Amino acid sequence: MQLDLDRMRDKIKASQWALADIDWDAPGRELVTNDPDLYPKLKAFMADLMWIEHVGARGFAAMAKKTPNDTLREIYTYFHAEEQRHANAEMALMQRWGMLDGEGLPEPNINIRLVVEWLDAYADDMPLSVLGSVIPMLEIALDGALCKFLLETVKDPVCHAAFEKINADEARHLGVDFHVLEMLGHSPVYRQTLQMAGKLIDPRLLIGILAYLPLLNRMRDNLVELGLKEERLYEAIRKYRRVGGTPGGLRNPWFQLISRHGGWMVNRRNRLYHVPVDALVRLTGRIPPRLLPQVPSWVHELTWKPTA
Repeated sequence: MQLDLDRMRDKIKASQWALADIDWDAPGRELVTNDPDLYPKLKAFMADLMWIEHVGARGFAAMAKKTPNDTLREIYTYFHAEEQRHANAEMALMQRWGMLDGEGLPEPNINIRLVVEWLDAYADDMPLSVLGSVIPMLEIALDGALCKFLLETVKDPVCHAAFEKINADEARHLGVDFHVLEMLGHSPVYRQTLQMAGKLIDPRLLIGILAYLPLLNRMRDNLVELGLKEERLYEAIRKYRRVGGTPGGLRNPWFQLISRHGGWMVNRRNRLYHVPVDALVRLTGRIPPRLLPQVPSWVHELTWKPTA
């Protein structure tokens, strides 16, 4: 998927928005707060979604440091800010619905905490080939499954107004994501394969994989419990394979690995994969809170206040 990056950068600049553009006090909050079945599940979903946005922001910040292209670096800097804004908007919705305790951030689940800690420590050391292949997978799941499901489930018009802006941003992110995925497949396959083999034995990446796999399983099961049809997850994986399966994408071994893993992750019948990963979910769930590191300082840039 080839793009004119200069035109895309200009379009991104012209499409910036602020939380203050949305009327957070408009009628409709009772459509959530008065639904006792939806409310507790939605509270957990929104907290996870907000943190996943911030994970994406940290990923784009790392990618901005890795690209040799000045225009792409500028685009990734905008994407970093946009993902933070999405997290802020989702916090503003939680505030609207009475889901926040005072001024504090919603508590991340332990698997998100571990991924955030890994990103803080190691994301800047990961090559663009890894980040540029994983990010579109996460974003296509966010855009194609999570956000659409949320809008079908929640009737509050302010939620729809916020996600109209978020989804427009995500569409531009995906366009750039798949352009880069194609670009990453242009070097010789043998060189990409050797580089991938070397990275897969890097302890830093192995730690990241051990944090990433249980997070995906936990999120998957939480979404199904909330009511998301498994077919939505399959469709997101198929879209990643379809859109990313360009000649360059197919030559990218990270694309091949991540698309195959996505199929394993959404298929609960694949016990060979899910039994050990579920064990990791249980194991990480037993980590005492006192042993967890402090949340990195950069997460405190999140706010529900509609000032930016």
